[in-house]
Amino acid sequence: MVKVEFLNHVGVNYLFAPWISWLLLLQSAPFVAPKEVSYLVLWWIFAVPVVALDVKIYGQWFTKGKKFLSTVANPTSQISVIGNLVGAQAAANMGWKECAVCLFSLGMVHYLVLFVTLYQRLSGGNRLPAMLRPVFFLFFAAPSVASLAWASIAGAFDTASKMLFFLSLFFFTSLVCRPALFKRSMRRFNVAWWAYSFPLTVLALASTEYAQEVKGGIANVLMLLLSALSALVAICLTVFSLLNPKMLLPDNDPIASLHIDSPISSLVSSF
Repeated sequence: MVKVEFLNHVGVNYLFAPWISWLLLLQSAPFVAPKEVSYLVLWWIFAVPVVALDVKIYGQWFTKGKKFLSTVANPTSQISVIGNLVGAQAAANMGWKECAVCLFSLGMVHYLVLFVTLYQRLSGGNRLPAMLRPVFFLFFAAPSVASLAWASIAGAFDTASKMLFFLSLFFFTSLVCRPALFKRSMRRFNVAWWAYSFPLTVLALASTEYAQEVKGGIANVLMLLLSALSALVAICLTVFSLLNPKMLLPDNDPIASLHIDSPISSLVSSF
């Protein structure tokens, strides 16, 4: 299963997910302070695989020619960007500003390239299975995490963080106004629905930082609405998962259904 995901243009991006989760848990753990040695050791353990995957994925984008990225790019490719941004935020919490800026710049430069590629609606985006349409929410997850990461680096939710937050809010509004995009994926519960949870959570966190910075009534209302929506979605997904435990490892895995001998997979495996 791991080999199938590693050689697949969609599945390889999910290999970032465990390291992102552990970096987020590291930052939220109440018993591990950022200045402790244990935090430093765990950060290295969790951040090095992210950088190693960066070398693999971004190296392909850089060396495979101008048509390669336009062929393999899809919304899940933004998970690699989120991995760098979460690592940057964790490094900034330790006071490692240079390392944080390095990871942040690495993620944002490739995010710009990826965003332009996806915005042009090239062939890669059309290869995403219908049941994976919830990953379109990653469009506003990346700038939301970027706003939080930059706030940690700068020490305040400054203008750059606000710009990234407004961008994520715009993407969120654009997707919510197009429910037909998710119609086919919502016919039956599947594990891909969990792709709604993380983007909404980081957007709510960014709105909280924004509300604390501007201290305005509209900002507070926005924070409450997004926080309530995030909590409601998380609760609903938990209930659906408990009621449908077999769907957590479905037989019709959309990643496995993308044949390993496809032209894209052949390009990836030849790296």
